[in-house]
Amino acid sequence: MLLTVLLQAAAAGGALAKLGACIGAGIAVLGVGIGIGRIGGQAMEAMARQPESIGDLRNNMIVAAALIEGVAFFAIIICALAFFL
Repeated sequence: MLLTVLLQAAAAGGALAKLGACIGAGIAVLGVGIGIGRIGGQAMEAMARQPESIGDLRNNMIVAAALIEGVAFFAIIICALAFFL
């Protein structure tokens, strides 16, 4: 029911669509912050337990953080397109 109302508002070009885009961008940024924070925290714990694997952990952490940020940029671009178009 709520989805139907939101889709009708988006089709009408109302302000509710722009509000939804802003909320979507905010949720995307919060999710990215939580994800990167967890990656960093877990990597620090792993480095403390096994100091000899610091190089591998650092590389894997950077790749995972880059993938998460890529998804965040994609979500924010989609929200910006919904807001401006």
